[in-house]
Amino acid sequence: MEINDFERVVREERGSLSLAFPALMRKVYVWMTLALAISGLTAYGVAHSENLLALIYGNRLVFWGLIIAELALVFTVSAAINRLSLTTATLLFILYSVVNGATLSYIFAAFSTAVITKVFFITAGTFGAMALYGYFTKSDLSKMGKIAFMALIGLIIASLVNLFMRSPMLDLIVSYAGVLVFVGLTAWDTQKIKQMLAMQEYADEGAQKIALMGALSLYLDFINLFIYLLRIFGSRD
Repeated sequence: MEINDFERVVREERGSLSLAFPALMRKVYVWMTLALAISGLTAYGVAHSENLLALIYGNRLVFWGLIIAELALVFTVSAAINRLSLTTATLLFILYSVVNGATLSYIFAAFSTAVITKVFFITAGTFGAMALYGYFTKSDLSKMGKIAFMALIGLIIASLVNLFMRSPMLDLIVSYAGVLVFVGLTAWDTQKIKQMLAMQEYADEGAQKIALMGALSLYLDFINLFIYLLRIFGSRD
């Protein structure tokens, strides 16, 4: 057994973390916060530009082009992270947050600032609580995570069906289910990220790529949780 492998085993048995772990976890949340800020500013800027709103939501080709671009960016970063440089992966993550912000600009047109602000703080509190739970719990959340992931697939199917049915009741059910799914995914993803980063000896490029992927996962959890909560509270108001 090599020295590094031996040290890793000892650290696991003692339940301790690598020296690089704190810096890597900080990077996860710094990148996630940066992406959220970029998306928010982009959404706000597009929402206050009649020309940009008309371009995105008045032209189906542009709108669906942006949606496809989002999917392509997430797939590229996720599938090719080992082949991409850290700089390239980071730039693609930033680009994704800009495109996602543009497609979410309707939020500022559809909901009042008061509702958006209220839901943002509710989302932040819920996300923070579940992230803390995922970080500190001694329970294995993998089973819950698998159930949440399968539920997510069902959620996507139900959402697609409701595009044609346009049922307010089904939309509300999907929204509540979406909150539960992403609450579970937030805890599971946090635990996975902690476990993966705890195994990294150094904060080298490979470890930072893992942190970047963790930031992307948590960013998606936060955004989706926010959207589903907004649909619930927005419909009430």
